[in-house]
Amino acid sequence: MAGATRNELVERETTGADAVAAAAVGLSAILFALSLAALFERVTITDRIVGVPAVTLLGGLLALLGGAVITFGIGSRLEFVETQPSSSAGLIVAVVAGIAWFTVAGGFASQTLGLGTVGGLVGGVVVGAAAFGVTVVTREDVGSTVPIGLLCLLTGLVFVTGTVGPQWVWDLGWEQSASLTAEFVIPVATLFATLFAGWAAAKAYGGFGARGRRMGAYTLIYLNAISIVAFLFILVAFVVVQGVPGLLTGAEFGAGAGPETTLLGVTFTLPLSLPFVMNGVALLNDFQGVLPAIVGTFWLVIGAVLFAVPLGVGAAIFLTEYAERGRFTQAVEVATNGLWSTPSIVFGLFGFAFLIPRFGNQKSLLAGMLTLGFMLLPLVVITSREAMIAVPDEYRDASVALGVSRWQTIKSVVLPAALPGVVTGVILGVGRIAGETAPILLTMAGGTFVPGAQTVDVIGGFEFTSAPPFVANPELLQATSALPYQLFALITAGVGLGDSVADPEGFRWATALVLLVVVLSFYAIGIATRYYFRSKLQHE
Repeated sequence: MAGATRNELVERETTGADAVAAAAVGLSAILFALSLAALFERVTITDRIVGVPAVTLLGGLLALLGGAVITFGIGSRLEFVETQPSSSAGLIVAVVAGIAWFTVAGGFASQTLGLGTVGGLVGGVVVGAAAFGVTVVTREDVGSTVPIGLLCLLTGLVFVTGTVGPQWVWDLGWEQSASLTAEFVIPVATLFATLFAGWAAAKAYGGFGARGRRMGAYTLIYLNAISIVAFLFILVAFVVVQGVPGLLTGAEFGAGAGPETTLLGVTFTLPLSLPFVMNGVALLNDFQGVLPAIVGTFWLVIGAVLFAVPLGVGAAIFLTEYAERGRFTQAVEVATNGLWSTPSIVFGLFGFAFLIPRFGNQKSLLAGMLTLGFMLLPLVVITSREAMIAVPDEYRDASVALGVSRWQTIKSVVLPAALPGVVTGVILGVGRIAGETAPILLTMAGGTFVPGAQTVDVIGGFEFTSAPPFVANPELLQATSALPYQLFALITAGVGLGDSVADPEGFRWATALVLLVVVLSFYAIGIATRYYFRSKLQHE
């Protein structure tokens, strides 16, 4: 448009100072990633990165980052950089800076200067109070940058000069031998110093004030989100790397490699033989496996879901659609929330004391199913209620206006709209119960390492009887195995394994990998079901 002028509120040009601040934010992200890698030992502090020792590189980058943050803050105070700072950095920032400096100064006085515990406390209090006062009294640009930048700079110099090096150890002096080693302290110190410095650099990039505080908050959120995602991927990758060798023990690929299988009257040979997931633990097996535990886990989850979901959804329908809001519904809400937060060992003791005596006074698959079903039931009630409450009342009013009965309205309108939320609750619950060990240990686990242990055959175990209830299934009343319990037994010194497994460590990690795959498979099935109902609801 002719004659239009550029408004600073609409478009803010990038200056050289902004570029420096942005580079500092990027450097903080790089340091954050390096510290995470060192913390999880993907990079050790004794390694050399681009020809430089890891400790020296971390220290140099920290010193550079701290110097950049200090320079920007002082430059803003001297009006070399155009900013809009507030009169103070704020009480929360002052408290954080004070705690950080108290920790660093206390450790330095106690260990490096040799002043002991009392001297460390005194030094920490003095320096922490000074950092608190500087942050509160001075203007935002100085209070947000100088204490944090000096902390980052000091930490970097300590690493570069070798004051804290790869061989550094801090003996805590407790009655039981405990110490902090450099492998833990250096990555953690780098992590926190980077978080603080990245936040200060982001505020500087935003010119302080409201915009700077917003950008600082975004930076902290992004860095924390990255750390959470990184931890998830590192955890999964670590289990996969450790478990794949054991999982592939004795594996064969190619035509005719697998066992014969009959399906719909046709017998064929699988092109894959994976003994670890196709065999059980038996003396006659060349390679030991976890097939009974996999099948036991599968039936355990299926039985718990079949028991808990109908009861939970039915209770949610009654509480939401029929019962009036009052003390009764409030009491039920408090009870369900309390039951969901109850430790799993309590449910295990309940199953051991109440269910086992009623099922032949022995551990059984049915007792395990019902115990985990009781664990799952509160979450199903809670999430189903919330999903039904979230359905707009206009849906119910429109249905009633057409002359539809209440039950027909619930069945045709409320439940379809609430199904995605109900499935979400079931997914969360299944993820918890599939990995529980204590209830299984007390109510179901048995036969994990018994030679010749067989896979439970629930479907084939049904048989008709002449007495009520006219159907029996001995398989449900037998003790069986499950992956969480088998992994627990393997970790606790390989109970009953003897010499049947050549590599117990690989067997443990392979079992953990299979358990992870099974749990993620249940998650995938639940997520696919949720998306199906959600897409169907949107389509209609």
